[in-house]
Amino acid sequence: MDMLRAIDLRFDYTYENEAPQVVLQGVDLAIEKGSFVAVLGHNGCGKSTLAKHFNALLLPTGGQVLVADMDTAHEDNTYPIRRLVGMVLQNPDNQLVSTIVEEDVAFGPENLGLPPAEIRARVDEALAAVDMTAYKDHSPHRLSGGQKQRVAIAGVLAMHPDCLLLDEPTAMLDPQGRREVLDTLCRLNREGMTVVLITHYMEEAALADRVVVMDEGRVVLDGTPRQVFAQGERLATLGLDVPQPTALCAALRQRGVDIPADLLTPEECAEAILALIQK
Repeated sequence: MDMLRAIDLRFDYTYENEAPQVVLQGVDLAIEKGSFVAVLGHNGCGKSTLAKHFNALLLPTGGQVLVADMDTAHEDNTYPIRRLVGMVLQNPDNQLVSTIVEEDVAFGPENLGLPPAEIRARVDEALAAVDMTAYKDHSPHRLSGGQKQRVAIAGVLAMHPDCLLLDEPTAMLDPQGRREVLDTLCRLNREGMTVVLITHYMEEAALADRVVVMDEGRVVLDGTPRQVFAQGERLATLGLDVPQPTALCAALRQRGVDIPADLLTPEECAEAILALIQK
């Protein structure tokens, strides 16, 4: 079953006294329920605009967007769609609204008008899901960047979405914060959550089930991480890199070393090099 679907999606930004700026040009994309999809592309390629369509923050200029078979263009569907698709922004400070962590996570359920007992249960559940229960009485603004982002994710999880849509959530984090957030996303996906991750980091995309690459408002590559990152030359023409282990293997192959071209992780790379040494 498709969780999200774009059908010939087109979108233009229109400014006063200026010609429309075309951002999406006929995007066709289906994202299955329970999948983990990474979306890549250089700045201005349309990936963030696409994400906002899946949350009904933007509506198509042409074509159609469906969320669990609900058309985003129908006003009556806006609220149910935003309940199903929770969006996490790049800067967690933009999503933190309270002075205490558990109050921040409770903000969404409170606005749903849920009874106190249900709110309490959702807050506890969401904080446990991101391993932040021990910080429930802390001030969000005194947390590390990774911890803040995990609190922001908990605030979305408390709304009980079926899909997490994250727009470069680790861009402002240090390596430790990035690992914390990515470990959380991988665990939530294993538990059945649909995850769509927009990122500039190739190593993050390598963790997904599927990688979608955009350029000039179109989907230009779509496949498993191994399939996409095996096309290093094509990615280079799009202004994108490949994961460092993949780049290392490509460099070794250019020097005549018989090593697989589709390795993605440091562990895979180390095992392949060790096997060559042992030969």
